[in-house]
Amino acid sequence: MEYVPVELGTESISRLLKKYAIPAIIAMTASSLYNMVDSIYIGQGVGALAISGIAVTFPIMNLTTAFGTLVGAGAATVISILLGQKNYTIARKVLGNVVTLSVMIGALLQAACLVWIDPILYFFGASPATIGFARDYLQIILWGTIVTFLYFGLNNVVRTSGRPKLAMAVTLLTVTLNVMLDPVFIFGFKMGVRGAALATVICQFISLVWICFILSDKRNLIHFSRDIFRLDWEIDKRIFSIGLAPFLMNAASCFVVMFINKQALRLGGDMAVGAYGISNRFSFLFVMVAFGFTQGMQPIASYNYGAKLHHRVTEVLRRTIIYATMTTTVLFLLGELIPNIAVRLFTHDDALVAQSIPAMRIIVAAMPLVGYQIVVSNFFQCIGIAKKAIFLSLSRQLLFLIPLLIALPEIMGLNGVWWSMPIADSVAFLIAWIMLERQKKQFKAVINSDNSTIPAQNE
Repeated sequence: MEYVPVELGTESISRLLKKYAIPAIIAMTASSLYNMVDSIYIGQGVGALAISGIAVTFPIMNLTTAFGTLVGAGAATVISILLGQKNYTIARKVLGNVVTLSVMIGALLQAACLVWIDPILYFFGASPATIGFARDYLQIILWGTIVTFLYFGLNNVVRTSGRPKLAMAVTLLTVTLNVMLDPVFIFGFKMGVRGAALATVICQFISLVWICFILSDKRNLIHFSRDIFRLDWEIDKRIFSIGLAPFLMNAASCFVVMFINKQALRLGGDMAVGAYGISNRFSFLFVMVAFGFTQGMQPIASYNYGAKLHHRVTEVLRRTIIYATMTTTVLFLLGELIPNIAVRLFTHDDALVAQSIPAMRIIVAAMPLVGYQIVVSNFFQCIGIAKKAIFLSLSRQLLFLIPLLIALPEIMGLNGVWWSMPIADSVAFLIAWIMLERQKKQFKAVINSDNSTIPAQNE
């Protein structure tokens, strides 16, 4: 018997958000934890320059993530809306297009990056002292690009089709295996940063095999069949139009991180690049929790928007904003009150510690506002309003942060690099608030006009 997630339109919002968000949070937290573990093992076992080298690869990895989310995140939203509309045949075709597009785009990106790997790394902030570490790590990550694309894209489909706990279990398997294999490859086989990268790719491949097994079960509503893998331009156009917002956000992040690395290298040397890398990894853990809430929100908001239950869409948005804001506020408090403890998880190198502590305090200064901005940007994606999602995704990165990264360091030196981030976060929050208030007025008008036909909900 096929599973249809009709509960998304009937169950109370609070219960649904717990059901969908908690597995997503656990999965996202675990995923960011194993990124932290990679950095901790590398920093403690290989050295401070290795951390700086890995930090240089972040923008390239953000770029590959951008292409992965172009397909995976876009398809997840399209499937959720189609399920709300009870259009199950097209929803299955979306699954097939996820596979075909992931393989095609992944292969092209992998080939391009491997051919020009050294020029790319120097462009993104490598120095002669760090290029070796960066190249060793990135080469292996790139060989696994197709696996990574399929792993993230198909796991998104599993989650959004009503199986959040299964999607969480897949991610937990990946993380657990990675934590176990990291020390084996890094220390046991003496592979250094290459060992950390190889462990990541192997673990994602094992989890991908499990996902494919899950999606091969014809008892599931969304499953593989021979007739779904042919590219369909109408489907792909919908996937790309919705996935364009997270794609541009990650692509912009790629160039922003590159710009930060270059400015940090120019004004503070390799240790400044490493300091940003540490702050970025530590912050990433909490930001991923906030994204976990938005992942939990996504199928609920998308399904109910497709079913025209706007009062339920508004309620899940409100709750998600509260929880995400609480999460990023915790990051703010930890970064301001105990940065020394956070930094020394990654390194005991005195020079790197001295650079990292003041950097972290400044970078997290506006974090209580970031949770709101993350949720609102993803909300517009969830309901298929691509233009607003794209604008919010790009505003913080390109409209505000890049100009600040150019201007402030000329006035404040290295501290200007760090201060540009919380200032950009604050302005992006204000823009997101204005846009959401306008959207909420539209929802209220629809709710009021349909009020007599909407059954009471016990939320």
